[in-house]
Amino acid sequence: MAATVSSLTPGSPDVASEQLSLSDYVPYRLATASSAVSRLIARAYEDRFGLSIPQWRLMSILIEGPLTQHQAVARTAMDKVRVSRAAQDLVERRLVARITNRTDRRSHTLELTAAGRRLFAEIRPLALAYEAALLAGLAPGEVATLKRLMGRLEAAAVQLYGADAPPEVPPVSED
Repeated sequence: MAATVSSLTPGSPDVASEQLSLSDYVPYRLATASSAVSRLIARAYEDRFGLSIPQWRLMSILIEGPLTQHQAVARTAMDKVRVSRAAQDLVERRLVARITNRTDRRSHTLELTAAGRRLFAEIRPLALAYEAALLAGLAPGEVATLKRLMGRLEAAAVQLYGADAPPEVPPVSED
């Protein structure tokens, strides 16, 4: 049976005697690395395009095609309130259209408008340039390993989260 957060206990002798140093603690290092990258990119997107990170994430998945808000929550790994606010802001800017489902009027689909697709086309080269700059010090094999390991860490976190785990994040390509 797989471990879940509620079933983990610090009672193991090996775990109890270990010191916790934040500089060596992987969850902390992942969080701080993510925060540093997000701050860097957020500043560029906000300054140049007036977009927040949640808005950018939502546009990034909608470029692939329309999604329900529930699907967008799963794909962006953001909570439903954050997705809802990002969607509302993008709708107000006419970058995203909210289309009512014909069979279930309570449901709707989010879709990039022509203006949203044009803005995304303008942002895409900047996003790729930031990624290239961040990865410039790594060999291609190291980048592939990093992506593979990040995918494994995400999968482990989802498994540990247990039955109430958020919807699965799509796998990271290993190219």
